[in-house]
Amino acid sequence: MAIKVNKFKCGYCGACVGVCPAGALELVETWIEVDDSCTSCGICAKVCPLGAIEVSK
Repeated sequence: MAIKVNKFKCGYCGACVGVCPAGALELVETWIEVDDSCTSCGICAKVCPLGAIEVSK
């Protein structure tokens, strides 16, 4: 997994879940889960209104 979700910044809006082309993100109650299908494309980080997602390739 190459993305990190800052749970203190995340507002759980689900914007990242909707734009992930790999379907690697899932909103589970009060956190975002990232599975192994993440390709580190960075789209989720670009749409996050709170800057809670960090991508490292």
